[in-house]
Amino acid sequence: MKKFKAHTSSCPIVHTMTYIGGKWKPIILGRLVNGAVRFGKLAVQIPDISRKILTEQLKELEDDGLIIRHSYNEKPPRVEYELSEIGKMVIPILTAMTAFGAQMHDAITKHKQSIVRPQ
Repeated sequence: MKKFKAHTSSCPIVHTMTYIGGKWKPIILGRLVNGAVRFGKLAVQIPDISRKILTEQLKELEDDGLIIRHSYNEKPPRVEYELSEIGKMVIPILTAMTAFGAQMHDAITKHKQSIVRPQ
């Protein structure tokens, strides 16, 4: 977990961003909303993230109590991740972010199409 300066420590938005902020955490959490997912499948579902960064982000999410890591003693080894009960509290936030992102994408696309470019 990242540490913020004391003067921002009472801000709930800062607390939220401490746990789910960054480039990859919301995307990873979003992939776990429908249940447990294997590491390899997460890597395929998020193709722009390196395996090293994915591993680091999963470890941080696990350390913060948002996800649970299940390791199975099989050959080949199988590891799955799922939202913890605390992690499930983020679902409404992810749902709102999804709706906002779709609305913004549509609005910006319409705005760009409405701009008349001189010929």
